[in-house]
Amino acid sequence: MEDLRCSALTADDTRAIGAAIAPLLRPRDALVLTGELGAGKTTFVQGLAAGLDVEDHVASPTFTLIREYTGRLPVAHVGVYRLDRLQDVVDLALDEVADGDAVIVVEWGDAIEELLADDRLRIEFTTVDPTGADEARSVAIHPRGRSWAERWAALAAALSPWRVDR
Repeated sequence: MEDLRCSALTADDTRAIGAAIAPLLRPRDALVLTGELGAGKTTFVQGLAAGLDVEDHVASPTFTLIREYTGRLPVAHVGVYRLDRLQDVVDLALDEVADGDAVIVVEWGDAIEELLADDRLRIEFTTVDPTGADEARSVAIHPRGRSWAERWAALAAALSPWRVDR
């Protein structure tokens, strides 16, 4: 199963990539979001949540650590940027959110990836213009595990409008 590389020229493209992935999600899926500050992680989650029929405003979880949303599937939007220890993440009891059926989306998730399920999507956001003047982003999607191997073709098809690796 190969990685998928996408180009998001605008914030709306970043949201659309999230919305395109949403129909493929299942309860207990984990998404690990990485990228520098302002790279588009929360913008992506806004699209993902919209694709899951979440009606609430989606905001960064940086100061609240975890935001829960209700839609077609429950979403736990987690920010671990401010956490100093892995034990702090364990204390969040992510596996118990929404009775254990939530889709877990972790911003800055590379710091805690070993605590998450082996089946996961790792999504890396990179700004194209280091000055921040341009909204363009590179989005690399790394599906891992058996369940994503089963969904790989559907994932590749859903992301085809933005793919640069075809």
